[in-house]
Amino acid sequence: MNQETIIKGFAQLGKLMRALGSDQTWSDFSIGVTEQEYESLQITINKQFSLNGWFVKENVKHSMLALGNELTEESLSNWTADYSYAEQPKKVAVIMAGNIPLVGFHDFLSVLISGRHVVAKLSSDDSTLLPKLAGHLIEFTPELKSRITFSHGPIGKVDAVIATGSNNSLKYFEQYFGKYPHIFRKNRTSVAVLDGSESKEQLFELGKDIFQYFGLGCRNVSHLMIPNDYDLNRFFEAIVDHGEVINNNKYGNNYDYNKAVYLMNKAELLDNNFVLLRESEDLFSPLSMIHYQRYTDSNEVESYLSKYQEELQVIVGNSYTPFGKAQAPALNDYADGVDTMQWLSEL
Repeated sequence: MNQETIIKGFAQLGKLMRALGSDQTWSDFSIGVTEQEYESLQITINKQFSLNGWFVKENVKHSMLALGNELTEESLSNWTADYSYAEQPKKVAVIMAGNIPLVGFHDFLSVLISGRHVVAKLSSDDSTLLPKLAGHLIEFTPELKSRITFSHGPIGKVDAVIATGSNNSLKYFEQYFGKYPHIFRKNRTSVAVLDGSESKEQLFELGKDIFQYFGLGCRNVSHLMIPNDYDLNRFFEAIVDHGEVINNNKYGNNYDYNKAVYLMNKAELLDNNFVLLRESEDLFSPLSMIHYQRYTDSNEVESYLSKYQEELQVIVGNSYTPFGKAQAPALNDYADGVDTMQWLSEL
C-alpha cells in the first residue's frame, strides 16, 4: 500500500469530519457516507456528554472541525513530503489520554501515514469517537484494516510506544514500556504574553484559548504575563461572553471548590463569577483559575519562558501563536516539540 492511498483516505475522512464539526446536514454521498451513517455519527457526537460530562457537543464538534480542516490532500501531501515512508510496517502502540475529545488523533494519523501499524489503547474517558471514525476510514481505504488495532486488554507485542498521560503516568510508562523505542509525554500547559496593545477582539480570542474544552487541554492557557501597569478590567470585559462555561456542572464544581479553598486560606483573588484570577508565578493553575504575573520588560518574559520551556506547550501572544489559535494546531505543530513523524521514519 502506498502513502498516496492513505492520504486520499484521510482526506475523505477530513471532509466527513468538517461536515460533522460544522453541523452540516447530509446532502449527498460526496462526504463518503450514507444519510443513515451520517445520522449515526451525529448520535455518537451527541451522546458523548452522557459518557463524559466534559465532552459537551460544542467541544466535540470543535475538535472534529479543527482536525478535519487539516485533513486535505494538499496539506497531508505537503506535510509528509519531508519524511520517508515505511515499506515494512512496524507495530506502534499509542496510549492515548482522554482529557479532550480525539486528543490522540494526531498520533493515530502519524503512525498510519508513515506506513506503520497502529495499536491504539484508548482512554476510558474517550473510547467511542476514534473507533467510529476509524471504521469509516477503513471503508474509504480498506487496505488499512490490517494496520489498525484497538487494544482492549494487554497491548501485546509491539515495536515502539507513544504514550501520553500525567506526571504520575510517566512512572508507569517508563516501568512497562521503557525498553521500547518511545515518546513519553507528561503534564504541560500554556501561557499568554500580553503587551498591552491587544484589542478587545484579541482578548476575546484569548478567552477561547483559556476556556475551550473547559481548560482541560495542555494547549489551554493557564497563566498570563501582563505589563506592570496593565488594567485587568480590560481582560474581564473582553471575556464576559465565555461565561457559559460556569453552566457545566463539572466546571462549576471546580470553580466553587477552588474559590472556597483559596478564600479560606485568605488568598487574594479576582473573580468575575466564572473564573478566578490569582497573582502567582506558578505556571500551573487549578481548573477554573488563571494565574497572572506582572513584568517590567521583555527580559523578564524571556527568562520566565526559558525557565519553564520543558513544561510549556504553547505560548500565545502578538509575537507568538496568534490569539484564538492555541487549540487549532497544524499538522507539523507537534506535541512537546518532538517531531513524531521524524521519529517514526527512523524506527
